[in-house]
Amino acid sequence: MSILIRHLGHQAYEPVWKQMQQMTHERDQHSADEIWLVEHPPVYTLGLNGKREHLLRDNKIPVVAVDRGGQITYHGPGQAVAYVLCDIQRLGLGVNEFVNRLEQSIIGLLNDYHIEAQRKHGAPGVYVKAGKIAALGLRIKRGRSYHGLSLNVDMNLAPFADINPCGYPEQAVTQLKDLGVDKGINEINQQLIKHLQLNLGYNSDQVQDTR
Repeated sequence: MSILIRHLGHQAYEPVWKQMQQMTHERDQHSADEIWLVEHPPVYTLGLNGKREHLLRDNKIPVVAVDRGGQITYHGPGQAVAYVLCDIQRLGLGVNEFVNRLEQSIIGLLNDYHIEAQRKHGAPGVYVKAGKIAALGLRIKRGRSYHGLSLNVDMNLAPFADINPCGYPEQAVTQLKDLGVDKGINEINQQLIKHLQLNLGYNSDQVQDTR
């Protein structure tokens, strides 16, 4: 089974979110699965069950209430964001197993750099000794997923201090750069796609650069 990889470059959050909703609404049983790779300008996103009190201070960064699971998180330049638009029924995966495989893809990538990482029960995402390095939030509609994951690569982490990341007070946050990995977003994205393909069972891909 193949998957289409779209490189979107730098894009505002809300138009990409609306495009994900539209694609999920319009797709059928024959539609190809897709992964969208993107960087966003600074934005907080608040999940369906998100509580505004987890935004601790108003720092003028926009807050967008969205239709994924989870609480509040931050996206900004220097963060690798991968949106997974997959027919998980066709893949033969339940929601929990799908989440586990997404997390395992990040864990595998970190292992490439000899960084020990783990997941935490009840707290989706990926964690290293120094703190949380990747967030995950999904929406599943009619057996198809959208939204996805974000991996901190080389970014300004200061905006995380103004929230309780994913609803957890005083949750430390880290990034690849601070762990000694001096790689750009494009190289990290290539490795991430390799691990996502492996863990989700895709044997080939088509790449489309839409920047």
